Amino acid sequence: MKLTNVLVPVVMLLLALSASAQTRQPLPEPGVILWPKLEIGADYSYVRFPATTHFAARHTLLGGGGFLIYNWNEFLGLRGEVQAYISNKGAFVLPPSSTFPAGAAGTSQGNMITYMVGPEFKVRSHFVQPFGNLLVGGAHTNIYDILLKPLCQPTAGSCTTKAPTAESFALEFGAGIDLPINKYISLRPVQVDYLLTRFANPFTRASIQNSFHYSAGLTFTLAWGTY
Repeated sequence: MKLTNVLVPVVMLLLALSASAQTRQPLPEPGVILWPKLEIGADYSYVRFPATTHFAARHTLLGGGGFLIYNWNEFLGLRGEVQAYISNKGAFVLPPSSTFPAGAAGTSQGNMITYMVGPEFKVRSHFVQPFGNLLVGGAHTNIYDILLKPLCQPTAGSCTTKAPTAESFALEFGAGIDLPINKYISLRPVQVDYLLTRFANPFTRASIQNSFHYSAGLTFTLAWGTY
């Protein structure tokens, strides 16, 4: 299934929800400060994910996802997001070892999902709204199942018992900007983050991956708060 086949209906749904919220929202009284209370969005994401061994190249992860933000005031909110990616196909060569006496070679490709929550701080203005966030949560990948099962069976059937983990702690922090199109829709042209995951790999004793994350998308206001 193509990513655009999923993202286009999601964006259309968000546009409909934003239009519905616009028709229901009453105008504020004079002197009342109005800010987005509930925001929802969809984005396209790119991750440059490092391999856990120097025998394999870095992976390019492409995907997208969505986020929901509940704002306590005009500056501080709580953000929850889910992102899903598929990697490019990468080649690797393993040297001879106790697990693979004759060495091994192959290609790897798989999916990764992250799910995180944390605070987001935003400075709101009429033209440019910079923001920053710090999110913690988890990550899941199926790449090790796809890679190791066919690799281990013909050479070392027991190596799957010490396969790298499929679940990991995840932490992400970064910043970006929103460009308001109107009171209800904002364009997010850039968000750049550092993404940390801890997929343990007993073959290489590596357990930390430091990734670069870029995303862009749209943000929609569904409800408003006032002072």
